[in-house]
Amino acid sequence: MRTIRVTGKGNIKVRPDVTRVSIELSHTDKQYSEVLERSVKDTEAMKQLIVKLGFAKEDLKTVSFDIEEEYESYQDRNNNYRQRLKGYTYHHELKVEFDSDNDRLGNILYALGTSELKPEIHLSYTVKDPEAVKNKLLKKAIEDAKAKAEILSAAAGVKLIAIESIDYSWGEISFETQPMNRALKMDALCEAPVGAPLDIEPEDIESSDTVTVVWSIA
Repeated sequence: MRTIRVTGKGNIKVRPDVTRVSIELSHTDKQYSEVLERSVKDTEAMKQLIVKLGFAKEDLKTVSFDIEEEYESYQDRNNNYRQRLKGYTYHHELKVEFDSDNDRLGNILYALGTSELKPEIHLSYTVKDPEAVKNKLLKKAIEDAKAKAEILSAAAGVKLIAIESIDYSWGEISFETQPMNRALKMDALCEAPVGAPLDIEPEDIESSDTVTVVWSIA
């Protein structure tokens, strides 16, 4: 059986409609148990803050959590440099997402910036229905593969018969844009007027994917 193999590429641009605020809490202490206890208290305080901003506790999601050892260098009696345990630091990365609204974003950032927790904040944008966007992207890739196959078969004087196989990686595609690559500065947020709206219009998210289709030909 004769076949023709064609790889199609789909490209898509989609407007982000969901704002994602990433929040990192951290604290260092000498004792592991104290650091762990502090992480629980800080997380609960952050949940309470989020609730005051109109979210449910469950809207605050954990992205990652770890406690790492902290070491410091010192000189022993022989002036040799050595390492000793200084303490422990917890890092808790959380996120909260909401329908994009610059007024609401301004309120959230001000509340976080003036909080005693002093979290590190990152801002990004994504889409509410990534599966729908992925399906559109896959459809475009299939259409591109079909168009290429029709051109190639016509040029070669053969006829497409039927699709024998479709090869698609099913890899994870991220639909996210970060207009601010660095963490937002807490001092600037604290100095801003209460609830000051932000004039942010994130650029469209561009993505692409490929699919390989094999046709039998005659």
